[in-house]
Amino acid sequence: MSEIAPVVDAAHAAPFESTDDYREAIERMRAAAAAYYAGEDIVMDDATYDALFARVAATEAVHPDWAAADSPTEVVAAGGGVVGDVVHSTPMLSLGNVFDEDELRVWAARLEKVIGRPVAGFTVEPKIDGMAIAARYVDGTLVQVATRGDGQAGEDVTAQARAVAGLPGELRRPVTVEVRGEVFMTDDDFTKANELRVAHGGAPFANPRNAAAGTLRAQDRAYVAPLSFLAYAVHDLPEGEGLTHSAAMAAIADLGVTTTAGSPAGMPQCTTVDELVTAVTALGALRGKLGFDIDGAVVKADAPADRDAAGSSSRAPRWATAFKFPADTRTSTLTAIEVQVGRTGVITPVAVIAPVQVGGVVVTSATLHNFDDLVRRDVRVGDTVFVRRAGEVIPEITGAKLDERAADAVAFTPPEFCPRCGGEIDRSQKRWRCMQGRACGAGESLAYFAARDSMDIEGLGDKVIRLLIAAGMVTDPADLFTLDVEAVAQLDRMGATSAGKLLANIEASKAQPMSRVLTGLGVRMTGRSMSRRLARHFGTMDELTGATVEQLQNVEGVGPERATTIAAELVELAPIIAKLAGHGVNMVEPGIVPASERAAAAATDPSERLPLHNEDGSQMIVVVTGSVPGLTRNEGNEAVERLGGKSSGSVSKKTQLVVVGDGAGSKAAKAEELGLRIMPSDRFAALLAAHDAGESPTLDDF
Repeated sequence: MSEIAPVVDAAHAAPFESTDDYREAIERMRAAAAAYYAGEDIVMDDATYDALFARVAATEAVHPDWAAADSPTEVVAAGGGVVGDVVHSTPMLSLGNVFDEDELRVWAARLEKVIGRPVAGFTVEPKIDGMAIAARYVDGTLVQVATRGDGQAGEDVTAQARAVAGLPGELRRPVTVEVRGEVFMTDDDFTKANELRVAHGGAPFANPRNAAAGTLRAQDRAYVAPLSFLAYAVHDLPEGEGLTHSAAMAAIADLGVTTTAGSPAGMPQCTTVDELVTAVTALGALRGKLGFDIDGAVVKADAPADRDAAGSSSRAPRWATAFKFPADTRTSTLTAIEVQVGRTGVITPVAVIAPVQVGGVVVTSATLHNFDDLVRRDVRVGDTVFVRRAGEVIPEITGAKLDERAADAVAFTPPEFCPRCGGEIDRSQKRWRCMQGRACGAGESLAYFAARDSMDIEGLGDKVIRLLIAAGMVTDPADLFTLDVEAVAQLDRMGATSAGKLLANIEASKAQPMSRVLTGLGVRMTGRSMSRRLARHFGTMDELTGATVEQLQNVEGVGPERATTIAAELVELAPIIAKLAGHGVNMVEPGIVPASERAAAAATDPSERLPLHNEDGSQMIVVVTGSVPGLTRNEGNEAVERLGGKSSGSVSKKTQLVVVGDGAGSKAAKAEELGLRIMPSDRFAALLAAHDAGESPTLDDF
């Protein structure tokens, strides 16, 4: 075992019970690493590999006598089985991993202990999901490019690398230097590469990482797929001795090499661990907006003196680590392919998959884009598929593991007619559409809009709705407010009296609160209660439709996936919302001050702050556990919102207050363990009563 324990936190991983299980895990990891570094099909996703790594590390901690010489805790890629003919000037080591803020702080403290002094500073770079290479320049000319291989030697890919963007054939000055970095595909590269591959009779690439690795190693291919490069290290830089890492990266950027610092992710420099945590968190938030895949952040000591003092193990440097973000590509089983018809008549194939956590969110369905793409990818029910979710991007299926396909798997057959109305399908564009357009789903959307729990329009039942649609009078809810009494009276069995009553009821519905309008619009992943929460939080439809994905997550029960879906739905519904507002339909929740006004007032005027507001006007994160006198569980959560807070269902370090009542369980214990502020439920009830009585109580008063 190495002198410094691996940074993978194995504290909560279960050790293997036998040496056979331990050895089997190592063999599985070797096979996965060999396929990964060779650029072949992924046989194991990152999260599974990391979990096995943690169990191997835990086993070695308990049974050091079992430790194998080729353990992945000791050897880059556990050997990987990769054969290379280019010996590296210095080994291309791997990196240890940390998975949360606590582990990052432990790593930083360990580094400080190893070097015997505070670390002078850190850098934060994107951990790009590509293929590591070493590029050698002699007198400014690119002469050799080699893959990482097993870390000691790699494969010569010089010819293929000459077309890589960001890796110039000639430097701006005639210097001899070795640059190391990552070859990868941007989102645009990946799209173009797949178009080229399909045009030349090949199957689409399963994911950008495999596409990059396969392209870099391919010889005599009939087409040149685009690749990109970002440098993250340099060796033998002339006059580079004593330079910090950040300065060295700036020096090779001046030579014309594209670096991580020059990417959209940047390379923040930090002097404290708190700054480090902030920078890593910020990079995680940018993940889906960079234009290329990253699976974490790489943290390095910036000063060469700190690096020299820390040294390296046989596997990884002690002065650097990778902060792994939740996996954004996983594998799952495709259980069904459903065909959905949208409000505008767009017909889309959707994958139903076995639940899998991707990017920190449990995913059960994913987009298949369009039918042409589905046919090209040849994804079939029963396949093991790759599920990708980067940042706030809607989950997608990028491909299948064809070598695991069942012999009796049946190819998907696209629908001949619209699955909702049975009408003709317009196939002239990539996105197929029902020829009836919005009228295809008008019946369902109008019935939902008029329902008792929505706009409660008496007299607008299914039969009348069918008559209105057949007469061409309505195709969406906003059209209801343009109806004419005389025209409606001409419908079968209506007459002037019935038509008058119906239109009077439609007119009266304009006064319904915003929450009812929102319910009637049928936003996916919302219902009556969620619509009320959204309306109470934002106050007006303008505030809601203008909210970012992050702002939507301030509403109780709205996580990343739901927030993304709601935001996308509101964009699609924007024309109908505008038409409704233009016809005088109420877009305000009575008695609610818009969220932006509340926050602005609370931030500038302490007297405007609610009891559960922070000093900057933001909402406190509050967990209610156990019973609160006089309130049901839902009413307790609603009370948190009424008092200005954000109700949460789980206790974490971000929780700012925990209300504890009778029957409280593990959440109360965890709050005590984390040292969080705790309030007895009777005091919380008293605080609520004071607020509802028109007083101006503060949290400290109770």
